[in-house]
Order: sequence, then C-alpha cells, then structure tokens
Amino acid sequence: MKIPWAGAIVAIFSFAVMAQDTSTPKIDQGSNKMMRSPDTAFAMKAAQGGMAEVEAGKLAAEQASSPDVKAFGQQMVDDHGKANEQLKSVAEKQNLTLPTSMNAKQQAMYDMLKTKTGADFDKAYVTAMVKDHTEDVKEFKKEADKGKDEQIKGFASETLPIIQGHLEKIKAIHSKMGG
Repeated sequence: MKIPWAGAIVAIFSFAVMAQDTSTPKIDQGSNKMMRSPDTAFAMKAAQGGMAEVEAGKLAAEQASSPDVKAFGQQMVDDHGKANEQLKSVAEKQNLTLPTSMNAKQQAMYDMLKTKTGADFDKAYVTAMVKDHTEDVKEFKKEADKGKDEQIKGFASETLPIIQGHLEKIKAIHSKMGG
C-alpha cells in the first residue's frame, strides 16, 4: 500500500537536514573582524611585534656586553610590555583575540639572537632593532593617520612617539658602535 504523504515527509526531512549548518565552528568576532579590517590586522601585527620586542629585550638585558645595549633591552621590556597591556585592553573592549606568540620571522630572529654572545650579540641585536623600529614607525604612523577604528587608531597615536624615541635611541647606539 502506497502512502501519499510519505513523499512529502521525506522531502521535508531532507530539506531540514540540508538546511542544518554543517560548516566549521564559528570563529570569534575578533578573528572575523580581523579578516575584514586593516585596523585589526594592524593590532594583530602590533601584538606580535610587541611580544618580539619584549622577548628580544630580555635577551639584550641579559646577554649584551654593552651597557647601552643592556639598558635599551630593558627599556624594550618595560615600554613594549606596557604597550602590550594597553593593546590587550583595547582588544578586550572590542572582543578581539590577539595572537599569543611571535610570528615565524620574529621567532627566527629571536632564535638567532639566542646563539650570539658579547659584541656579536650587540651588533646583531642593534641591527635588528634599527630595522624593526624603522618598520614599526611606518606602520604606527600609517595607523595613526589613516586608521578607521578610533580605539586602535588612538593606541597607535599614543604609542608612535615612544617608538620614534626608540628608533632615535637605537640609531644613536648603532652609530656609537661604528655602524
């Protein structure tokens, strides 16, 4: 015996199964926002860069032979540690999840620095910091000038003069070392 409404039930059931969301789990708003916004991409990059500055600074404070390089390393730990906390606060307000580790390039630089000692360490660290802070100044200036997200733009604007000061200081150390 054929049941006329059985086909309709099968069709409705099939439609319900197809309509179920079988996609991957939803990513948090911060990650979703990051994929759409240059401001949050900047925040992600700044978070990683800040971590790299702190970790390399710790190495410099311990391993450098030059008192200037040791002092600069400690300043990186202090200043970038503070900036990292400020950025975390901004991110939390916006439901952004910041990275918790350095990127591969930063990790490679850190690993290279760990193998150096004395004057070799000083030279490698100072060279890396001149390059890094030159790039940072450009990125922070761009965000401070053209950012759309007021909180992230504000963070960049507040932090830019500090990073510019770091760049001037590390260039002076570089020159003093004969670079």
